[in-house]
Order: sequence, then C-alpha cells, then structure tokens
Amino acid sequence: QVQLVESGGGLVQPGGSLRLSCTASGFTFSSYAMNWYRRAPGKEREIVASITRDGSSTNYADSVKGRFTIARDNAKNTVYVQMNSLKPEDTAVYHCNAVVKGRSYWGQGTQVTVSS
Repeated sequence: QVQLVESGGGLVQPGGSLRLSCTASGFTFSSYAMNWYRRAPGKEREIVASITRDGSSTNYADSVKGRFTIARDNAKNTVYVQMNSLKPEDTAVYHCNAVVKGRSYWGQGTQVTVSS
C-alpha cells in the first residue's frame, strides 16, 4: 500500500532553516509528481510546493518563493523541502502528498514551529 512518511520537523528560531523529508513506498515513486502542503492552526490547508516526477519543474506558493526549495531523489524514493529564512507564519504541520492513479495520499505530517 502507498505510504508517505515525513520527518525533519522541529522548533526553530525566526530566520533559521529546516529540511523536511518524505520517504515514499508502495508505488513507483519516479512516475508521480510530489507535493508539500501545510496546515497552520485555524487556517485552511495550503499547497507549499510541487515537483514533477523527474524533478525538472517546480512550483511554489507565493508565500514561500525564494525561501523554500523542493527537490527529490528518485533513487531513494524521497522528496525534500529545504526551508530557509523561516518566519513565525511558517508554523504549521507539513504533509507530503502524492496523487497515485487518481487517489490522493497523505503522510502523517511533521510539525514545524518557528518561534523565538
């Protein structure tokens, strides 16, 4: 079955950096685009970044452009998001997502807290 497992969250000061990882199993990872979403307390879930199956194209939410970088390693079935210059408003649970054969799959999420 499809599984997505995130890691790398934590508490970081404003201006700091974190790298989140999502390791996938149960499907042919290199055949599917991958996404990172986040949900902040009291807010709707929003898409943060997306990457095509071969990594040749990426897209970002305006709120993270220039600060976040999505990447993938198809040999390791893993997608990453490097988050720099973090702000308190980046505090959220971050989830990776894949749409496989028309069905959307989610990881359990990893908490990112940006606070001094």
